[in-house]
Amino acid sequence: MLVTGHTGFKGGWLCLWLTQMGAQVTGLSLPAEDVSLFHQARIGDLVTHIEGDIRDPAVVDAAMAQARPEVVFHLAAQPLVRLSYATPVETFATNVQGSVHVLDACRRAGELGAGDLRAIVCITSDKCYENREWVWPYRENEPMGGHDPYSASKGAAELVIASYRRSFFSNGDGPLLASVRAGNVIGGGDWAADRLVPDIMRALLDGARPLIRSPHSVRPWQHVLEALGGYLMIARGLAAGNVGLAEGWNFGPADDDTQPVHWIADRLCAAWGDGAGWDQPADAPTLHEATLLKLDCAKARAALGWRPAWGLGIALDRITQWHKAVGAGEDARAISLQQLAAYRRDFMNTLSGNAPA
Repeated sequence: MLVTGHTGFKGGWLCLWLTQMGAQVTGLSLPAEDVSLFHQARIGDLVTHIEGDIRDPAVVDAAMAQARPEVVFHLAAQPLVRLSYATPVETFATNVQGSVHVLDACRRAGELGAGDLRAIVCITSDKCYENREWVWPYRENEPMGGHDPYSASKGAAELVIASYRRSFFSNGDGPLLASVRAGNVIGGGDWAADRLVPDIMRALLDGARPLIRSPHSVRPWQHVLEALGGYLMIARGLAAGNVGLAEGWNFGPADDDTQPVHWIADRLCAAWGDGAGWDQPADAPTLHEATLLKLDCAKARAALGWRPAWGLGIALDRITQWHKAVGAGEDARAISLQQLAAYRRDFMNTLSGNAPA
């Protein structure tokens, strides 16, 4: 398998899951940050690690030729809304043109010596939708859009994916292509800047009070493993030749787990203990950020039987446990694999109609 963006938070968890399943994984990504799940859980020891930039098509072609994958998971991206305001050119170059490079390497897999490619799963974002700030959740057939450069880049990437699917991957004798969209994924080992849960965890580990920028913004929060479970179901079906799965898919939390930022901050501080609390900075945000965005996941429930296995309370408890344990010197890979095993058990129980313990 080829995973782009394997040094990132979501890509790291995906590599842990794939290697636990016995998959041989090659990863293509920029170097990992010094403090990252990739380094903490020693993911580089589990995969064939290629450092490179998807903005360079020659790099992507070489990785495809080396990996010779049956399945490609494309996660490499500039993933931050606020950073996209500072680096709009880089954001569009990575998220749009980089996706073109990955998909075109997939299109030419046979020429590159990777003719056994069967499935391509492109990970975008819930922010790909034109956000009207309404109370209704967004379905897969809603228009693409985006106010900020990050969101617009993800909407544009979805248009690229749809074009490649219709133009090159719909004749039935090549790989099948799907895109998958999730909400705000959270979990242990996320250290990204200007992201709510990592900012809270960093502050609490430092014994400080987190600063919460937009406490009333509402997001569809879910543990990263929830989204990855859906992505793997899609990949398995595509690899088996299920043409009906070659389209866009939402994987979001239950309605009760769409909560405002202040609810998350309160819950994490309470789980952390030691009198932890948070503050709001005196200066109001100056950059536009969506206040409400929810996903409609009825299609995944009906067609796949997929549904969330961990409620938001469980997810936040797992995050607190991960960061407290790793902060106390415990092995990050061992903690991550324990949580992955627990999630896989609960995920299978949920698919069979049993609620997690």
